[in-house]
Amino acid sequence: MGPLSARLLMQRGRPKSDRLGKIRSLDLSGLKLHSEHLDPKLLSRLKQLQELDLSNNQLETLPANLGLSHLRILRCANNQLGDVTAFCQFPQLEELSLEGNPFLTVNDNLKVSFLLPKLRKVNGKDASSTSSQVENLNRELTSRVTAHWEKFMASLSPEEKAEKAQADFVRSAIRDVRYGPESLSEFTQWRVQMISEELVASGGTQVHEADIPERSPKATVTQESRASSVALKRPDDVPLNLSPKKRVCTSPLAQVEGSPVASDSSQPALKLEPLHFLQCHSKNNNPQDLKTQLWACAFEPAWEEGHAGATSQTVATCGGEAVCVIDCQTGIVLHKYKTPGEEFFSVAWTALTVVTQAGHKKRWSVLAAAGLRGQVRLLHVRAGFCCGVIRAHKRAIATLCFSPTHETHLFTASYDKRIILWDIGVPNHDYEFQASQLLTLDTTSTPLRVCPVASCPDAYLLAGCESGCCCWDVRLDQPQKRRVCEVEFVFSEGSEVSGRRVDGLAFVNEDVVASKGNSFGTICLWSWSQTWVSRGSQSTVAVVVLARLQWSPTELAYFSLSTCPDKGIVLCGDEEGNVWIYDVRHILMQQPPLPAALQAPTQILKWPQPRALGQTVTKTMVNTVVANPTFTYLTALTDSNIVAIWKRH
Repeated sequence: MGPLSARLLMQRGRPKSDRLGKIRSLDLSGLKLHSEHLDPKLLSRLKQLQELDLSNNQLETLPANLGLSHLRILRCANNQLGDVTAFCQFPQLEELSLEGNPFLTVNDNLKVSFLLPKLRKVNGKDASSTSSQVENLNRELTSRVTAHWEKFMASLSPEEKAEKAQADFVRSAIRDVRYGPESLSEFTQWRVQMISEELVASGGTQVHEADIPERSPKATVTQESRASSVALKRPDDVPLNLSPKKRVCTSPLAQVEGSPVASDSSQPALKLEPLHFLQCHSKNNNPQDLKTQLWACAFEPAWEEGHAGATSQTVATCGGEAVCVIDCQTGIVLHKYKTPGEEFFSVAWTALTVVTQAGHKKRWSVLAAAGLRGQVRLLHVRAGFCCGVIRAHKRAIATLCFSPTHETHLFTASYDKRIILWDIGVPNHDYEFQASQLLTLDTTSTPLRVCPVASCPDAYLLAGCESGCCCWDVRLDQPQKRRVCEVEFVFSEGSEVSGRRVDGLAFVNEDVVASKGNSFGTICLWSWSQTWVSRGSQSTVAVVVLARLQWSPTELAYFSLSTCPDKGIVLCGDEEGNVWIYDVRHILMQQPPLPAALQAPTQILKWPQPRALGQTVTKTMVNTVVANPTFTYLTALTDSNIVAIWKRH
């Protein structure tokens, strides 16, 4: 379906007329419309429209300026809507249909009730009970925010009662004011932000209106102020599109060294163009923040019906109190999810098939994020909110990993020296998860990286730990639900124990493992199958090394390596801001014995200090670098709060 036309509107409108201004009812259902097809300039000519049917389309949002101020009935069932704040432009709306939108939750129902004072029916049901619930919540939240205002202002000296201090109040209210069940926290925090911003704007003159019901004329804010207040979906979980000042496109920095250093002339240098440097994790969006530590990134699983080889260009990054979801091509931050007081260390994606209330099957990307608090947050990315929290560990979670064969199975590895396998389950109709614990794996030191064995992911799990590389039997048909390490791998023959940290671990193909940390200046490629065959009944086994790759001689730790198995690529950053790229296909194809000499990288990428950000970065370490499966986009994270995105040509 292309853009709407006046002719189509007149064909589908009632009563029949050759003038758009006379149409009172319009049926646009089942036209496969996308959001961009709703032309505000055209639709605003429907001056008398009272009933609009947009059901059974593919709308993700509604434009904010449709100009349909007389609309009384709106049907939007069976779309892909993820936000309801645009409905505030229909102040006369009495009936609304939203069933079959898989990304809407009970919080959105409450928002709709708040935004539309004249609403009588939602999804064919009376809206009065929801309206009463919203009024009660709003009255209590207004009272609590007011009390917080008085306490906050009393603590300030006269010279501190300035604009900055009042902005601090909004942040403190969002952080500290809580009321109602956890399942409604999205709505309550959304209202807390609005109420606190209204208090700041009025200088506290509205503090005595807390007891007036929300829908009475005296307490209801004007539609214009509501429209401005609800421009953001969440106070803490904001889908943030960074302005050009915050999202620096790096054409001035395109003079980047791509240094091919491999001696093998059959391995030419890859052509990688820097697209963007971003500071999207800055605390309070402060461009001066060069201290927030970025820890991990992961590309969204690529999935298009009928196109199994689809390329993902969406990457999730975590660091500080935020998780960001970024479109690599444009550099736009599609979503930003924040948890004040948290420090996120790891993210992992899975793709679930969910069935909507209308019986439709939808593919749904879920992002798991975890860190300092030991909790896993399951994020509904397209809708921009948290739909489940797993209180997984009592100490911080170092890393996460979904099973490649079971989309709901999630491994969490913690500083409590445990790895736990969870089944997060499939969300219910309110898009809430109920996770269950399947296995507990005990470690002798902190697990830093976890990796299901590529050839038998349902049977064995590898983990790189502070004291070495370990393996567990994770078969669920075995009776023990708590298990100890079955095998420890060492990286030098004749050694009884490794005693060396393994802080990098990934499979290059179904058999070959890349690991780092067991010796200075090298990345080790070793064979899982040959090592496992040689095990016998031993609990400590020397790995069968296939090759060693030359890497930085630094003694610093926790530089995470990654691989592109389909492309035979190994990637790793270093302490100087370099990205080491190894095309190891020629190594994988060689017959043993392989050369004992260190294999040089195919290429080392360097880039200048990103001065376009307005800062001089004296020290930049690339601690994480990840590429999507087709090696089209590469994302690197630095210790100076910079996300770098590259594209291969």
